[in-house]
Amino acid sequence: MSKKTFYITTPIYYPSDKLHIGHSYTTVAADAVARYKRLKGYDVMFLTGTDEHGQKIQRKAEEKGITPKQYVDEIVAGIKDLWKLLRITNDRFIRTTDPNHEKTVQKIFKKLYDQGDIYKSEYEGWYCTPCESFWTKTQLVDGKCPDCGREVELTKEESYFFRLSKYQDRLIEHIETHPEFIQPVTRQNEMLNNFLRPGLEDLCVSRTSFNWGIPVTFDEKHVVYVWIDALSNYITALNYLAEDDSDYRRYWPADVHLVGKEIVRFHTIIWPAMLMALGEPLPEQVFGHGWLLLEGGKMSKSKGNVVDPVVLVDKYGVDAVRYFLLREVPFGSDGVFSNEALINRINSDLANDLGNLVSRTVTMIDKYFEGSIPQNRQPGDFDEDLKKVVMETPSKVEELMDKLQFSAALADIWKTISRTNKYIDETMPWKLAKDENGKERLAEVLYNLAESLRIISILIQPFMPETPEKIWQQLGISDKKAIEWESAKKWGGYPEGSRVCKGDVIFPRIDIQKEMEELEKITAKAEKDAPKNNKVDEAGNDKKDEYITIEDFAKIDLRVAKVLEAEKVEGADKLLKLKLELGDEIRQVVSGIAKNYTPESLVGKYVVLVANLKPAKLRGIESQGMILAASDDKDLVLVTVEKEIGSGTKVR
Repeated sequence: MSKKTFYITTPIYYPSDKLHIGHSYTTVAADAVARYKRLKGYDVMFLTGTDEHGQKIQRKAEEKGITPKQYVDEIVAGIKDLWKLLRITNDRFIRTTDPNHEKTVQKIFKKLYDQGDIYKSEYEGWYCTPCESFWTKTQLVDGKCPDCGREVELTKEESYFFRLSKYQDRLIEHIETHPEFIQPVTRQNEMLNNFLRPGLEDLCVSRTSFNWGIPVTFDEKHVVYVWIDALSNYITALNYLAEDDSDYRRYWPADVHLVGKEIVRFHTIIWPAMLMALGEPLPEQVFGHGWLLLEGGKMSKSKGNVVDPVVLVDKYGVDAVRYFLLREVPFGSDGVFSNEALINRINSDLANDLGNLVSRTVTMIDKYFEGSIPQNRQPGDFDEDLKKVVMETPSKVEELMDKLQFSAALADIWKTISRTNKYIDETMPWKLAKDENGKERLAEVLYNLAESLRIISILIQPFMPETPEKIWQQLGISDKKAIEWESAKKWGGYPEGSRVCKGDVIFPRIDIQKEMEELEKITAKAEKDAPKNNKVDEAGNDKKDEYITIEDFAKIDLRVAKVLEAEKVEGADKLLKLKLELGDEIRQVVSGIAKNYTPESLVGKYVVLVANLKPAKLRGIESQGMILAASDDKDLVLVTVEKEIGSGTKVR
């Protein structure tokens, strides 16, 4: 009987000159799932790759004076090196410039055209090159792209269109009858209410204004546009429509597409509609995770915010970086990356909890029994409670991993680690060692510690590929059967007669103050070495360019908020405490406007709030954001909206 298959994909990455740690988030998560499924005995296909066509690539290559293929080749090599560094175990890496992919995309385009799902017309609309998206005039925000805020170009050209609107009702029915198809549920509601139910328009699927793409075989002045080109990779990688399509028949439909929340629409509306048109089954699930935001928005000298994954892995090790990515933020929600948070996780979870447990256990076995636990052992107090906690953990981890809840799975494993550390304090092996009649009891205690670590080491394998090996070496485990996934569900698998081997501390503690100072030096050097973008003032002197980019501004979440209550902060002349309505949410904000506004004059006003500012405490009161005001030497005036609008509305 053949093994059950499992097919997982990440979106194919658009080549970028500079990768930061956030780019690694989806791939590390997918790798953890792939490793877990392999440990469970599945036949796994894990696909990642790069999306390499389009106008943006062509323009960047032209700026550098090289061909688009030369431009992407260099970047793709760097991505592959990064995946090796992060111990990513993808089974295939697809490039949309691969000849087999290009040929299959041409076949797909022709098939859809022949059956009437693609037709020729003319497109006129506003095009955002960085987002590779067309917009109608009404969709623009202040004349700019509603997604990224950049300038758009009015484009009119002959194009082929895919009949996306034809599949609207079938898509709605599929989503409503398959509740697991789009996860988390918030993404499902967004797709239904914001896109599908209001109505779909047909989709432009070819371009003539640039030529860096896959030619349409029957009309070669057209190149296949990104939707059919890039999205098809999930099946072209499996040799769809090839003479030997056994991989496609073996692995499709995909069990899960892991994608960032910004591209859920493409994967849950455009891609399924294409598959419906081709008469192929839809993927079982599309999971749209949140963003891993960078504290301060970018590398910051003042915060020592190093975000280069190569630097981070070199300093802290691949397992520490992977652990942080998967543990810090519940998968599906947005989170913030900072070096300080990473170091705190290393010190608390990895050094204090896991590393200390390994070190204490191995040291005591070596010290009290010359490296090998005797077989004559005596059970006692606290044993059964420890065993109960440890033995409940594997099933909890499996349940959570099947739901892609990495953070919760790791939290349960760390509860087991904490319980095992507590067991040491309860049983006090050092006292048993001094008791002439306590040797057999001491042997049982140390066996229970070694056995708990054996099970813990098995469970952390999907997340941390290097640490389990280090634990097995120190515990003296060489029998592969003792570290199989299923063996974690049975107590007593630590091999009798195993001889421990004390090694280096698995996770040394980090002096956070010294480390942050070192990181500041790294970022200062990076800023110094970065290309300068200077301008000249009216006197002809160089002046540092202090402009921010549209990407920087896009990180600021400005919202309209209604003032519900206001009161003075006791003992502070300038501070008012405000209660603000932000859509369905209530926020508390402390603001230094008391000398310009009375509390009663503020109630009912609609103000502008920086909604994603890190909470801070003023006079012991938490302030959850900041309201905007303009001031000069004489006066201060709040920024308000011209007329009432729903609280929580985004300010663009």
